[in-house]
Amino acid sequence: MAEESILTDDFLRELINVGEVDILIGVPTYNHAGTVGQVVQAIRAGLLQYFPRQRAVIINADGGSKDATQELVRAASISDLQHGPNLHALRTLHSISTQYPGGPASGVALHTILAAAELLRASTCAVISPDSTNIEPEWLESLLRPVCRDSFDLVTPLYRRHKFDGLLVRNLVYPMNRALYSRRVREPYPAEFAFSGRLGSYFLGQEFWSQEVGRAGAEIYLTISAITGDFRLAQSFLGTKSRVEHAPADLVPAMRQTVGVLFWSLEQNFPFWGALSDSQAIPAIGAEHEVSLEPIRVNRKRLHQMFVHGVAELEPVLKSILTAPTLAELQRAAAAAEEDFRYSNELWVQTVYEFAASYHKTVISRDHIVQALVPLYRGKTHTFLLENHDASA
Repeated sequence: MAEESILTDDFLRELINVGEVDILIGVPTYNHAGTVGQVVQAIRAGLLQYFPRQRAVIINADGGSKDATQELVRAASISDLQHGPNLHALRTLHSISTQYPGGPASGVALHTILAAAELLRASTCAVISPDSTNIEPEWLESLLRPVCRDSFDLVTPLYRRHKFDGLLVRNLVYPMNRALYSRRVREPYPAEFAFSGRLGSYFLGQEFWSQEVGRAGAEIYLTISAITGDFRLAQSFLGTKSRVEHAPADLVPAMRQTVGVLFWSLEQNFPFWGALSDSQAIPAIGAEHEVSLEPIRVNRKRLHQMFVHGVAELEPVLKSILTAPTLAELQRAAAAAEEDFRYSNELWVQTVYEFAASYHKTVISRDHIVQALVPLYRGKTHTFLLENHDASA
C-alpha cells in the first residue's frame, strides 16, 4: 500500500492519470533550472533509446524551487500526438513535477519518489541527480538493465573521479560502511542509483521517515537496508562524475547525512554488523572505478589551520567524546608545525570508533558529536593529500 499521506491531492491525481508503469525515474530538485533541463533531456533520450517498449515516467520531487525547474522537467513529456525526425517514442512518456512541503530535504524527496513508485507499481526505478550535467543516455541502460534483466535490487554507481575528489566517501564513509556491514560498496551514499520495486516497497515500509534521518541521509540508509535485508547489490560504471564545488560550510550537512546516519544505524542493526567479519565484494558491471589525474588545486594549509583551531576550540567537547590518550595524541599532532604534521591511519580509526561509541552513549548532543568530527576529518584529509600528492591512483 502506497504511503499516500506524502502525496498531495493534485500529485495523486496526476499519478492516477499516468497509470501503472514499468520504469520510474526520480529527479529530486531545488532551484536547479540551470542544470535540470539537460539532465531530464538525457533521461528522456536514454529511455527512448534503450527502453522504447516499457511504460515509463519521470517524477520530479521538488523542494520549493523559485525558478523554472519544474517547468523544465514537465517539458520532457511526450504525448501520443508528438512526432518529429528525432523523436521515436512508441509510448507516451509522462514527466510530472510536485513540490513537497517543508523546504528542500533529500530524504523527503526520496520518500515522495518511493511512494509514487509504489502507487504506480513500477518494477524498475532510478534516481538521478540534477547536478549530473555530464549524464549520457547510456547511464540509463547501465543503471536500469541490471535491475530489469538481471534481477538485482540495488545498483549503485562507479565513477571516473579525480584522485582528490570525493574524499569524504573515500576516507570515511566507504571504509566505515565496509568495516561495519562487510560489503564493498564504493558509493554507499549515491547521487545516482537504481532499485527494484521490491526494495522500494521494503524501504518505504521502514519506520524512520518521521525522524531527522528520514529528512537527510536516507540514501545511505537505503544502501544499509539493502545489505541488512539481504537484497542483491551490484555496481555499474557510469563514467566521469561531475565535480560540484562546495563551500567549506557544506561539509557539516554532508557529515550529518553520511557519518551521522552510519552512527545512527549501528543501534538499529547491531545483530547484523556485530556478527560479521570479512568484507565481501559487490559485482561490478564495467570498470571497477577509474582515477583521473588532471591538476586540481587544494588548499592544504587551510585544512591544517582548521584542524589546529578545531582541536583547541573544541577541547571541552572532545574531552567528553574521546579517551584521554586519543585526545592527547590529537593535541600533540595539532602542536606540530605543518611540515611535520601527520594524522596516522591508526589514530584516525581510533578517533572514529570513539566518536561512534560516544554517539551511542549520547554523552552530549548527537548532532554536536557529528559536528565535532568535521575539523578532525580536515586534519586527516591534509595528511591524505600530502601522502598521495604524487600517487597515480
